[in-house]
Amino acid sequence: MSVEHLDVLIIGAGLSGVGAAYHLRKQCPDKAFAILEGRAALGGTWDLFRYPGVRSDSDMFTLGYNCKPWSNPLAIADGPSILSYIEETAREHGIDRKIRYQHRVLKADWCSATARWTLQVQRGDEPEPLQLSCNQLLLCTGYYRYEAGYTPQFKGREQFQGEFIHPQQWPENFDYSGKTVVVIGSGATAVTLVPALTDKAKHVTMLQRSPSYVLSLPQGDPFSTWLRRFLPETWVYRLARTRNVALQLGFYKLAKAWPNLVRKLLLGLARRQLGADFDMRHFSPRYQPWDQRVCVVPDGDLFKVLRAGKASVVTEHIDGFTAQGIRLKSGRVLPAEVIISATGLELQLFGGMQVAVDGVPFDAAKSMGYRGIMLRDLPNAAVVLGYTNASWTLKADLSSEYFCRLIQHMDAIGMRQCTPRDVRREVKDAPFLDLASGYIQRAADKLPKQGDRAPWKLYQNYLLDLALLRYGKVEDGYLEFSSPQGNAGAEVAGAALDNGFDVSQTP
Repeated sequence: MSVEHLDVLIIGAGLSGVGAAYHLRKQCPDKAFAILEGRAALGGTWDLFRYPGVRSDSDMFTLGYNCKPWSNPLAIADGPSILSYIEETAREHGIDRKIRYQHRVLKADWCSATARWTLQVQRGDEPEPLQLSCNQLLLCTGYYRYEAGYTPQFKGREQFQGEFIHPQQWPENFDYSGKTVVVIGSGATAVTLVPALTDKAKHVTMLQRSPSYVLSLPQGDPFSTWLRRFLPETWVYRLARTRNVALQLGFYKLAKAWPNLVRKLLLGLARRQLGADFDMRHFSPRYQPWDQRVCVVPDGDLFKVLRAGKASVVTEHIDGFTAQGIRLKSGRVLPAEVIISATGLELQLFGGMQVAVDGVPFDAAKSMGYRGIMLRDLPNAAVVLGYTNASWTLKADLSSEYFCRLIQHMDAIGMRQCTPRDVRREVKDAPFLDLASGYIQRAADKLPKQGDRAPWKLYQNYLLDLALLRYGKVEDGYLEFSSPQGNAGAEVAGAALDNGFDVSQTP
């Protein structure tokens, strides 16, 4: 069997994958690479999610790429606009021609003797997987499962006679006109869906077990629109990006240093939007700000539909479903013709693929993140993830840029394998993500750890990461560089040929 070999394989053609390809083309123009995308279209999250009102809860000046200014007047953008932006970026830089669609990676095996990855890839409906190999692997698959979201086991669900939907599998052309809708959840998806559904639904109820902090922000950016009259688009984008990075980081730091003050501020702002007579227990969480993500609503759209009576909020626990709706623990029944379970995500690393190192399955849960990019004892691979307290792309961009620096450094010193190591095991571990959100807590035993010191600590701080990842030293005493020994490499290559594998392109 012939095995096509490339220098780098990027897994995933979403926001992160397209960004990684840009950095690779810019910093390592001599490297042959391809993007493997399991679905039939690029865009990742922004192509998958089709529910009404789908949008970002981060501003596009920071969610956008460093390489391409966001020129749309809407700072908080809808899903289709974000997808178009990703597609434009891919076309402008020739990245779209590097994407191989319906290529789902089943397994990735690292071989130290040849210093390369071999991937088993399911291509479309073909009965047998094909094989690809590469020197470096960039995993841009995000951290949630695309096939299905999280849905709790609701007692009596089979009795419900209406429509039951998870937003991640929104039916095409679903008509909810004139129907009574209940949205279960209180996170970003729920607060997006509720105002969007009021355009056609008879009434929408947001049913939450516990409240979230909800903050109204302007959907547009009048100052940037005004600046475009005088300054080039790139300058406007840079200024807005710098301002918003500072605001995001400052707000997060303020919330962690003075949580009671920020809680009072957030509840006060919500009260102003909702009116003096509104029952604030529906927007008064039990936890402190930024123990979970703060939900953003553009121009207060959620608050507006609540004030207008088009939607309502109920804060109670569910006892079970009935034929006509949801029975609460209090005994009250919420009537519903449509129930939407906006109950969160299923977390999944590596896009669900199996990963092995020299034939031994790699268990990410027993590993530790290195600079929030690589994993301890996993060679020549980066796991590109974004921030939890700021826009995803800020960290994803830095991660891809850093990994390209690492590839350049390996070429410069003539080494083909790079592995983060903590040989003395002196670093104490802690949870990888420090949010109390349900989807993170449910997957805590599947995620790697972070350490108590650099470079193993995950800082969630863009300015600090910018300094460390863009300008810091590559060799810090924790990266182990090596190359295969000549005889071992020859033996493995011979064995591979005996088994029908073509390794003639091995450097």
